Amino acid sequence: MSDLIDIAIIGGGPAGLAAALYGARARAKTVVFEKALPGGQIAITDWIENYPGFGDGLAGSELGEKMHSHAARFGAEFRTFESVQSIREDRGGFVVTADGAEFGARSVILATGTTPRRLDVPGEAEFTGRGVSWCATCDGPLFRDKEVAVIGGGDAAVEEALFLTKFCSKVHLIHRRNELRATKCIQERCFVNGKIAMHWNRVPAQILGEDGRVTGLMLASTVGEPDELLPVAGVFIFVGLHPNSELAKGLCTLSPSGYIIIEHSGMTSLPGLYAAGDVTDYPLKQAVTAAAQGATAAFEADRWIGSAVCTL
Repeated sequence: MSDLIDIAIIGGGPAGLAAALYGARARAKTVVFEKALPGGQIAITDWIENYPGFGDGLAGSELGEKMHSHAARFGAEFRTFESVQSIREDRGGFVVTADGAEFGARSVILATGTTPRRLDVPGEAEFTGRGVSWCATCDGPLFRDKEVAVIGGGDAAVEEALFLTKFCSKVHLIHRRNELRATKCIQERCFVNGKIAMHWNRVPAQILGEDGRVTGLMLASTVGEPDELLPVAGVFIFVGLHPNSELAKGLCTLSPSGYIIIEHSGMTSLPGLYAAGDVTDYPLKQAVTAAAQGATAAFEADRWIGSAVCTL
């Protein structure tokens, strides 16, 4: 087993990166276990305009890089792994297993975020990567001058629909209700965009395709109207998130929907185990709130490992 880590952080999104900064500045041995680009979900977000201090906005990947380099400058270590398999208690601390290697840690912060939910309709799995996508920033340019559908009614769905209008000839926004859930200012931008067509009270029933590519989307009505067939080349899905809390199962208390329940300090029901960001049961899922939770968790973890409660 490697040298003992003071604060092991699982995840390199805003919560994990803020925790890394605060842990490193406290001169705790801080190691971030990450498996993708710095920034987590924000790394694939086209534009962020609501992060304090960046009034003109910036690309999500740029914000991720800035947060990563800031933490590294104060001494946080970053180690890339394919996956973290498990976390277990050990002699008052923890053992983190990543890619088969074991790492001892006095405290752990879970900042594992969320994964976009799937529709579970016919054609979704078959055409994933062949017209079905969960990332407009990644795949939008592939649909230049084509019609696409966006499924959802929250901030992510509407923002991604707006982004897709940069490339696509038309964007069909599908929502199961008769009004959007997105923030009002985002809705306003949506409703004045001539490239966006709204489809109210509709849900996807089947994704259609030919020769390995999406060719259409069958929509069912939630109010008893006839089915509707949209001829589209792409389907972008934004219908909610699944918490990546598998590592926490059996260690601490989760909400009925699988989010990690934390105290104000960021600590879970297991002493020494903290959580921050979108994986927690905190209602507002934003980069700024994730960063704040990460900072709190690292501050409290450093206090905890310096107390008589921590025996390692």
